[in-house]
Amino acid sequence: MKYILILVIFVASLQLKWVSGTPQVPCFFIFGDSLSDSGNNNKLMTFAKANFLPYGVDFPDGPTGRFTNGKTAVDLIGDELGLEGYIKAYSSVEEEEILKGVNYASGSAGIRVETGYQVGERINMDEQLKNHKEIVLRIRTSIGQNKSMDHLNKCLYSVYVGSNDWMLNYFAGFAAFSTTPNAFADALITQLYTQLNTLYDLGARKIILFGLGPLGCLPMLNQQGKCSKYINDIMDMYNTKLRSLTYTLNNKYGNAKFIWINTLGIISPNNLQGLGLKVINIPCCGMLQALCSPLTIPCNNRADYAYWDNAHPTEAANKVLAQRAYTTHNPSDAYPMDIRTLAML
Repeated sequence: MKYILILVIFVASLQLKWVSGTPQVPCFFIFGDSLSDSGNNNKLMTFAKANFLPYGVDFPDGPTGRFTNGKTAVDLIGDELGLEGYIKAYSSVEEEEILKGVNYASGSAGIRVETGYQVGERINMDEQLKNHKEIVLRIRTSIGQNKSMDHLNKCLYSVYVGSNDWMLNYFAGFAAFSTTPNAFADALITQLYTQLNTLYDLGARKIILFGLGPLGCLPMLNQQGKCSKYINDIMDMYNTKLRSLTYTLNNKYGNAKFIWINTLGIISPNNLQGLGLKVINIPCCGMLQALCSPLTIPCNNRADYAYWDNAHPTEAANKVLAQRAYTTHNPSDAYPMDIRTLAML
């Protein structure tokens, strides 16, 4: 009877915490590309835009600039964290909202400055960090130096970038003719290392580094419906280096924690199929090159599809990534811990 009473109290406490809706972190700052963009490209001169139907057909606010049918992985992680609403894009965030976080991600952007030039304007990682520095200064002005640093130290920071450096810069650019995949990966890691040090200097202490997904399985890059082993092997090589970078940064900064998410493993075709996604090699919407054609009617069974367009996952696939990044199912899902554990530190 005693143990039953303890169990009831424990469950009740969990329910109370859930009902209270207290966010697990005070703020969430998001860096990256179209996999995280929530509208920063809407006002840019670029072909990389998603502020029209059928994009956003399943999102509460309709088309917002998210490159999927519904929520992105970072939106869904925000849900897991108990955040109120979704983190606003830098281009539209109001002054009273910046303490909750800002989304700086930009479609077609990369680690390197030149990445994505083929499609027009974009906000690369260096520019995103400049925008974040401006937001940090505004927060300091608002609540003071000491209070702002304490606030920023408790926030979560998501860095999900690099796909375009490979898709638009290496495979579709000229880099493949002048360097090896290994050398290009080393160059990306070196530049990202500098960028992450800048992020640390601006107060970040809880940083999520998303590995790159199986780019060889994207509808635009797969080979007659089958994943390109050549491309995915390169992604595996790069992700190994990114995981090692996490180890290096954790050794360098004793008062910060960097974690790595095994995106390639989590959203592999075999794993997605095992979780009920039936269509893993073709897009759900009618295509205009890489993106959905405006105002076309997408597939009805969107929960069965892994890919929304030729380059971006559906909300269903994003949900798989978000849930296993937040709470790992396998030890290989995250290193050295998952997002839920990082948020509690």
